[in-house]
Amino acid sequence: MTDELRAKSDRGLALFDLDGTLIAWDTQMLFCDHVLKREGWRRAYLLFFAAFLPAAKVLGDEGMKRVFLSYLWGTDRPQLEIWVRDFVAEFFPARCYPEMLEKLQAHRDAGHLTVLASASPEFYVQEVGRVLGFDLAFGTPVEFERRVPLLPGLVNHKSGEKVRRLSEIMKRSADGLWPRSHGYSDSSADLPMLECCVENTLVNPSSSLTRIGEARGWEIARPAKPWKNRQGQAWEILRRISGLG
Repeated sequence: MTDELRAKSDRGLALFDLDGTLIAWDTQMLFCDHVLKREGWRRAYLLFFAAFLPAAKVLGDEGMKRVFLSYLWGTDRPQLEIWVRDFVAEFFPARCYPEMLEKLQAHRDAGHLTVLASASPEFYVQEVGRVLGFDLAFGTPVEFERRVPLLPGLVNHKSGEKVRRLSEIMKRSADGLWPRSHGYSDSSADLPMLECCVENTLVNPSSSLTRIGEARGWEIARPAKPWKNRQGQAWEILRRISGLG
């Protein structure tokens, strides 16, 4: 970490999740939709994806992420970078929660180190971080060689993996906390990260996560979502993964 970033971390640390926290959507669905609209033949991945759904519990999050990313098969790096730039320009910051952008800006104005920590693919998470003005941005690493996404070593950047990676650059105090830190997330999967922060804000948390947050005195924010209920959300997910959003 550079001297400038180290000085910012001494003033404060703000850790933001992406999907469901800064933006209501699962950005993996949005990016898939973005690509499929441009190359419709890639919808063939849905047959491959559907074939593996019965084995989802066995494959786990990492395995299913490998299967889902098959829609990018045959993509070279230059084309991927074009899609990423266009995708981020369309959705960020335009589709973000205004309330959360205000909180991010407040940390930036205070000179805090701002970090975007997401489980979504790092090839677009870093561009999102750049556009939104984050100091650092981390996601799930996905390498590309020639025209093939390399996924055998994929490690999903969530839960304890976020803590491990952030701990490589941030020193924790004797009580296990990152000093002067504030975490933002919508997901119980981020509890390991939130438990390392001095303060936390939960964004549209589930009922179980709400109970945890209330018991620990965490702030709870409930910005308006772009759908009315779970059925509406499910319909949007179906449209996006089919390239019909």
